[in-house]
Amino acid sequence: MFPTPKSGLVPNTYEYESSPLVKPTGFREYDARWLLEKEINLMGVQALGMGLGTLIREMGIKQEIVTGHDFRSYSASVKMALISGLMAAGCKVYDIGLAITPMAYFAQFELDVPCVAMVTASHNDNGWTGVKMGANRPLTFGPDEMTRLKDIVLGAKFDLKGGGSYVFEENFPERYIADLTKRPKITRKLKVVAACGNGTAGAFAQRILEAIGCEVVPLDTELDHTFPKYNPNPEDMEMLHAIRDAVLANKADVGLGFDGDGDRCGVVDDLGEEIFADKVGVMLARDMSTLHPGSTFVVDVKSTGLYVTDPVLQKNGVKADYWKTGHSYMKRRTHELGALAGFEKSGHYFFNKPFGRGYDDGFVSALAICDMMDRNSGKKMSELKDALPKTWGSPTMSPHCDDEKKYAVVAGVVKHFEAMQKAGETFCGQPIRDLVTVNGVRVTVEDGTWGLVRASSNKPELVVVVESPVSDARMREMFKSVDGVLRTYPEVGAYNQTI
Repeated sequence: MFPTPKSGLVPNTYEYESSPLVKPTGFREYDARWLLEKEINLMGVQALGMGLGTLIREMGIKQEIVTGHDFRSYSASVKMALISGLMAAGCKVYDIGLAITPMAYFAQFELDVPCVAMVTASHNDNGWTGVKMGANRPLTFGPDEMTRLKDIVLGAKFDLKGGGSYVFEENFPERYIADLTKRPKITRKLKVVAACGNGTAGAFAQRILEAIGCEVVPLDTELDHTFPKYNPNPEDMEMLHAIRDAVLANKADVGLGFDGDGDRCGVVDDLGEEIFADKVGVMLARDMSTLHPGSTFVVDVKSTGLYVTDPVLQKNGVKADYWKTGHSYMKRRTHELGALAGFEKSGHYFFNKPFGRGYDDGFVSALAICDMMDRNSGKKMSELKDALPKTWGSPTMSPHCDDEKKYAVVAGVVKHFEAMQKAGETFCGQPIRDLVTVNGVRVTVEDGTWGLVRASSNKPELVVVVESPVSDARMREMFKSVDGVLRTYPEVGAYNQTI
């Protein structure tokens, strides 16, 4: 028998060394994250592996699984604990070693293995660990699978029939890089800053980009799990400013920034200005739909309204499907609709054939950006950005709301807007043109100005975003109107930031 996991243990005690620690809150909607030693210990990770192996058997899926680990001081140890649990539950484990997350997804196809468990804390601060899991390539777990996994692990409902085995796939990155780069080189001479924040992607970025014909300026590509300068997160201003400075100093054509586990790519143009990921998605959609008219693109509800209103996309017959925020939701929806690609505002992009295999890969995104620039060889990145219609958008704003209350608040806000639309009432001074309620509520009024309210997937917060294609003033009016609705709920607290 394996002990039932506990949610609170004190380090440096016999109990801590002899019992699994697993804090229930580590099971999120579509992956798992814990503070190592404080919220999960190595026996707890072992229990997670046992639970995952049990779930795979329960799902009727062949018990073969790919695993790898990111570059943290403790990730290899966490992975080995996970492997021991998977093997105890009867899994054959294919270990690809140090890897970025998309390398593990690729391995499912390359090795013909159905399941994946990638040990990574992505761009989180040091101290965090986690696992991204899936059992139906190219998809990863959603709420149903995560809820069942949580039930198995916390209840110690393990099916430990044994019979597992272990294979180490030597030099697996060579196969991943070969697959990415077996294509024509770009014809345009591009100088590219490749920034990795000392994270895992630094082991591969320069080689991949040079292989397709780029001149590469490496920035913080040395592996250093202390992250001495900033966390490898292309949404973080410290990383973006470092990329800006390198682009300007080297007169580069573009700056590409990769996150800690390599499944996202941020963009800085030749003038050193950040291009938000949803706007980069519009630029890519323009390029891709010119090659493939009539394409469908899945877009998360936090993203710009240009996917619907951009004249180039309209001319190319593009259909935009706004969907739930979260890499697992977006991946699944892009797969189900057979969309050409899915774009999430956080920078997770999901390319289907002929561009990719449906999973998020920062290097596939980077190559798509380079190809777009190659096909538009007469234009700079800043010019491609400036060719988009102007919009005024807010940052992602997050008023506090307790986890136990946030979903009820959002449900009330949804009903409020549905009642307004049904009654023909105006909002923000105009008729309501559209409501999207797949993930909270996104209300768009007649002039295209919109506001979003949804519950955060992993924090005690709501998420509020507003945008207007008309003016900064209209964007601010929308925020004031949305906030006016939220202020009728005493459960909603202060914002982390406002406009």
